[in-house]
Amino acid sequence: MLTKRIIPCLDVKDGRTVKGVNFVDLRDAGDPVELADRYAKEGADELVFLDISATLEKRKTLVDLVKSVAEAVHIPFTVGGGISSVSDVKALLDAGADKVSVNSSAVKNPGLINELSNEFGSQCIVVAIDSRNVDGVDLVHTHGGTKPTELKTLEWAKEVEERGAGEILLTSMDHDGTKAGFAMELTKQLSETLSIPVIASGGGGTEQHFKDIFVGGKADAALAASIFHYKEVEIAHLKNELKKVNIPVRL
Repeated sequence: MLTKRIIPCLDVKDGRTVKGVNFVDLRDAGDPVELADRYAKEGADELVFLDISATLEKRKTLVDLVKSVAEAVHIPFTVGGGISSVSDVKALLDAGADKVSVNSSAVKNPGLINELSNEFGSQCIVVAIDSRNVDGVDLVHTHGGTKPTELKTLEWAKEVEERGAGEILLTSMDHDGTKAGFAMELTKQLSETLSIPVIASGGGGTEQHFKDIFVGGKADAALAASIFHYKEVEIAHLKNELKKVNIPVRL
């Protein structure tokens, strides 16, 4: 069985790591390069670096910061925010990223997924899906979660897999920052339907939540931010606890 991955997320705005609740009320969480280095040493399997205001402000991800983070760590590293072309992806991969994450630009132009997958290989194309439940229906949101679409989350996930995405980063906006647990049913739905890995994001607050999302939610990886930033959950301890209940992790 493939090992389950623990992935800290660095949400970056104006060169600083920030964290909010339900995508708003952002507060400072530290220097992204220092945090990246710390997480690599603590046993994180991968890192995700999201320039959360890049799409909103219609500018490109901070390539220089990506270089600095990449120089500090030697674990796989995904970058997202404002990516909308082959040249954007090439610049980030050249700067040291292992994978890129696309969201709003893929919804606007689904063919971009095919284009990027064909150019760079599906293994480095992650499609991020920000999902919120609206009147009982899970719908995709774009532009940092500010714009609802009419796309149903599961249907969009199936389409991006067909178009060549190698992985899906599923963030439940309803759970984001609440520390009340991941979106179990939605994650399970995607994990059981798709053949590509699903990263669960949004709501991780305790070690039990990680156990739940790996076992009940069938997630391949779990991503969290504030609990790692503020040392509420230690990565090494979390992995040891997962190992005790026979969840395969890399120690």
